[in-house]
Amino acid sequence: MGKVIVSTGRGGTGKSTFVALASKYLNSPKLLIDLDPDESLADMVGLDLSEKGGKTISSALYDVIEENKEAGRTGYNLLLDMMQSVLYKGKEFDFIALGTKFTVGCYCAPDAVLKDFIPTLVKDYRQVLVDSPAGLEHFNRKVVVDIDDLFIILDPSEKSTRHIERVRDIIREVKVSYNHLYLIGNHRFTEKTEEYLRNTGETYLGKIDYDPDVRQHNLEGRSLLDLPQDSPAALCVRNILMKAGYKLQN
Repeated sequence: MGKVIVSTGRGGTGKSTFVALASKYLNSPKLLIDLDPDESLADMVGLDLSEKGGKTISSALYDVIEENKEAGRTGYNLLLDMMQSVLYKGKEFDFIALGTKFTVGCYCAPDAVLKDFIPTLVKDYRQVLVDSPAGLEHFNRKVVVDIDDLFIILDPSEKSTRHIERVRDIIREVKVSYNHLYLIGNHRFTEKTEEYLRNTGETYLGKIDYDPDVRQHNLEGRSLLDLPQDSPAALCVRNILMKAGYKLQN
């Protein structure tokens, strides 16, 4: 059974960057799941789904529904069709993206499909890394209900730090389980503001240092997996994972 790792936090704190850099060090086989409609994770790990012929869950769901309206194929058969088209298999990692809305309204249908997928998928991987959208709605929908390690990525703002309590509250209310909850500060934290995170009562693993190469790679659409070995951000993520007890690949 694979270890389920979820990165959450407010928008712009660095959730996708953390997942991308964590995937650089975690052992294979590993699956990356992008729940963020912005779909930035694929770019950060150097994957062009359209070029590879892959689909997001939202686009595949739309196609399958349209194709099977007259045939009346629904339920289990529909899910089987989707599994073939949304799971990208690569040498370094496998990948699934939720995608943008396939119709007007919420993400309820794509979320429900992914919720059904995950228990089966985790059996085939050592690590399953989930990049969450901003906010807490994915917890409400219980897309991922059994989490091993929950990483909350934070910036030094009141709204961001209040997010810690909101995550704890909603997880308790909707009965999502986790084994460990870890706090991570982004590069905007100073030594003084880091003290707040150390005093929350939760496990603070450190911050991710500012790295101009991360910004440059993102601007140029280059994979963060190609960052140099001495990248400050990558080394910070590596140390954070080690503190959390992960055995890493060389």
